[in-house]
Amino acid sequence: MPHPDRPAPADPPDSVDLPPSVDPPPSVDPPPSVDPPPSVDPPPSVDPHRARPLPVLRAMIDGLDREILQLLARRSVLVAEIARSKRESHTPIRDLPRERFVLSDRRERGRRLGLSPELIESLYRLILWDSRNEQAALRAEVPLDMEPRTVAVIGGEGRMGRLIADLFIELGHTVMSADLATPLTPEDAAAAADVVIVSVPIERTVEVIRRLGPRVRPEGVLADVTSLKREPMEAMLASTRASVVGTHPLFGPGVHSVQGQRVVMVRGRGDGWFAWLATMFHARGLNVVECGAEEHDRWMSIVQVLSHFASEVMGKTLQALNVPVEESLAFTSPPYLIDLLMVARHFAQTADLYAPIQILNPSTPEVTRAFVAAAQELRAQVVGGDRAALARTYDEVRAFFGSFTDLALDQSSFLIDRLVERA
Repeated sequence: MPHPDRPAPADPPDSVDLPPSVDPPPSVDPPPSVDPPPSVDPPPSVDPHRARPLPVLRAMIDGLDREILQLLARRSVLVAEIARSKRESHTPIRDLPRERFVLSDRRERGRRLGLSPELIESLYRLILWDSRNEQAALRAEVPLDMEPRTVAVIGGEGRMGRLIADLFIELGHTVMSADLATPLTPEDAAAAADVVIVSVPIERTVEVIRRLGPRVRPEGVLADVTSLKREPMEAMLASTRASVVGTHPLFGPGVHSVQGQRVVMVRGRGDGWFAWLATMFHARGLNVVECGAEEHDRWMSIVQVLSHFASEVMGKTLQALNVPVEESLAFTSPPYLIDLLMVARHFAQTADLYAPIQILNPSTPEVTRAFVAAAQELRAQVVGGDRAALARTYDEVRAFFGSFTDLALDQSSFLIDRLVERA
């Protein structure tokens, strides 16, 4: 689904001293105890009973922040060396036991220094995420003997098409972009490439596949990135003798990084090319979910259709009530603000992109009918003042979610904290 354009990557630091060579430790021991820092005496010229001027204190803070940035830059240099080491040793980028150790160790060290463990954990989760992203960008999981391929992205001038093209460029492949206004035609690109990826609007996907499928080389692969899978998979298998793989990135082109995002893969024809694409996605930090085409479309009726429909109903209701959105922000709770942001984000996009996702999914009638029925049932309980019935509904739905409610409370609290921080 569409999102704002990604921000440009930050410029590298002006100068970073390379760390001296360090022999790796034979094992990781538990962290030593950390004594709290001694009290800091003010300079002799400063009256200890009076605070120093605010500009002086802020200048001192600025100096410390610059030191922190230099340390992060030095850490980044080590991360690049780790990426090279992992690639040479065929070691996966993500090491969950190591990450758990780092988070636990840094929390405890921070606590002993008088810092908030929650703050330290949040900071280091971001640092670890960026470290994984940097390693992926440096091709830490790309096999050393990987043969560069020629990849044609059909619809490569669209926002999603550009993201797909960039992904394969970063992995070291030659990418051709073919679109309506490019000198290179989709037909010529499909005939020349090893890998042909169709990234066009949903309603045009099957027609484009049928037109280009016969031009894809039999030894190549034809793939798509569509939000629905059954009809595109059938069209690809029927229109080409090449290998066929269905994919669906579960993110839009506005993400800051694809690191940690999910992509669904559907097997069509040719295990070799399926494995190659999965390797490329893993190498760029994506989490691959494999399933069949019909299973995928059923899940998308929940993940996309139900979610989008709920956002649309809330947006339409706010409009019908003529709610002054800006004024409501003065009274907002964090959960309401999260809902409001997601609804406004949804309507900031175009119906041309969202409508096909809902209209073309075969499970849409069933899902929207269940939504309306649930809304009517709950309305009767609330308007009718039936507290017992509403309590039963809470009990039934809570039992349905089970232990997921514990995770939901923890994760939503984290989201609320981050949202409040940016207010």
